[in-house]
Amino acid sequence: MSAISQENHYTLQAEQLDDALLPHLPQWLLERRRAAARRFVETGFPDPRDEEWKYTNVRPLTNKAFAAAGRRDSLDAATVAGHTHRGLGPIQLVFEDGHLRSDLSELDPLPAGVQIHGLNSAIQKNPDQLEPHLDAVAHDWFSPFPTLNTAFLTDGVLIHLARGVTLERPLQLLLYGNAASEALWCHPRILIIAEEQAAATVIEHYVDAEGARGFTNVVTEIVAHAGAQVQHYLLQDHSDTAYHVGNVFVRQHRDSVVTSHNVNMGGRLVRHDLNIDMIEPGSEVHLNGLFLVSGRQHVDTHTRVHHSVPHTRSREEYRGIAQGHGRGVFKGRVLIQEGAQKTEAEQHSANLLLSDKAEIDTKPELEIYADDVKAAHGATVGQLDAEALYYLASRGIPRETARAMLVHAFAEQVLERIALEPVREAMRDRLSQRLPGTIEDSIGQ
Repeated sequence: MSAISQENHYTLQAEQLDDALLPHLPQWLLERRRAAARRFVETGFPDPRDEEWKYTNVRPLTNKAFAAAGRRDSLDAATVAGHTHRGLGPIQLVFEDGHLRSDLSELDPLPAGVQIHGLNSAIQKNPDQLEPHLDAVAHDWFSPFPTLNTAFLTDGVLIHLARGVTLERPLQLLLYGNAASEALWCHPRILIIAEEQAAATVIEHYVDAEGARGFTNVVTEIVAHAGAQVQHYLLQDHSDTAYHVGNVFVRQHRDSVVTSHNVNMGGRLVRHDLNIDMIEPGSEVHLNGLFLVSGRQHVDTHTRVHHSVPHTRSREEYRGIAQGHGRGVFKGRVLIQEGAQKTEAEQHSANLLLSDKAEIDTKPELEIYADDVKAAHGATVGQLDAEALYYLASRGIPRETARAMLVHAFAEQVLERIALEPVREAMRDRLSQRLPGTIEDSIGQ
């Protein structure tokens, strides 16, 4: 699409969506969405000449005239059950093409002090509660896609935990994409507010019907107040012909702990940005990530950890695996601001190439303006150990199975950090399915 036709297309899309939702949108949201639409039309999609996007060309997105996905209600309970992590309890919200399917969701009973509402329901029933939280921490400093999300937001969820409340069971968010003849997009917004001493685990799980080629542009905003603990999982397993852009924004207050698990197995073109702001002492963040790219998949992850006050900690471990013609990108930036003394920050990126056509670009960064800190970073890119492969082969293990065993051992450094056993086992199984050999093949050899 040319720049002019692209501008006209997205302007038209904004007008159509605005008209469709006009009856129940509060004035503040209408104004916010219109302003975001205008801003996106002005800035457009990012360009590889932008340093933040030098490794990822979004032309596959700009060449498609994506349109808002309507309600189809074709997803059934059996399909949902097939994608649900068993053993975690029945707290689950299901979205089809970005729209909440209340009939397939299960929330009852919730403990006192926990509010979980579909975003459209929150807009209709209590917009005043939503207003201070929507876009409270999201911004477009590094990417225009959060602005695009605000302009076209489809649906989503508001999760609010009162002071001292613990949601004992994980909340599963299943976001399912259908296969369609036209190019569809959806823009979910996920808001998580944990008040003082509150705790919760939230799982975002993205899956598709076979052959789906839609575009999911999601924004997640997490606010962890003093002493709160939030475990956040982002499991991306789209169809290999689908597109995904995700932006996670986290604001941490005193003594809060946030843990992020980011696992990417699917998608044709995927970009994830994680933005962490620790604004009060004692806050701590753990970022764990794993991606596997095959065929001509492209997965790009950017993390930005901002230590702006003393006595904060960050730990980051990202691992990438590339085979076929796949390309992976990891760029991690840790900023330790002036006056942020006694900061501790560690960042490590390890990457494995399984083919001579695969590519991984990694760029860890430390930017330090304080003098009493502990900080380290490192990055590696390599291939499987030939001696280890020979050793396993000498024990009668087929080469592809031996290769898979070594890859699993490499990935296990991230997977073992996943506290939820059903999720951990599901990710191990998915990794096996996407590798040419499996560990199970070696049984009985």
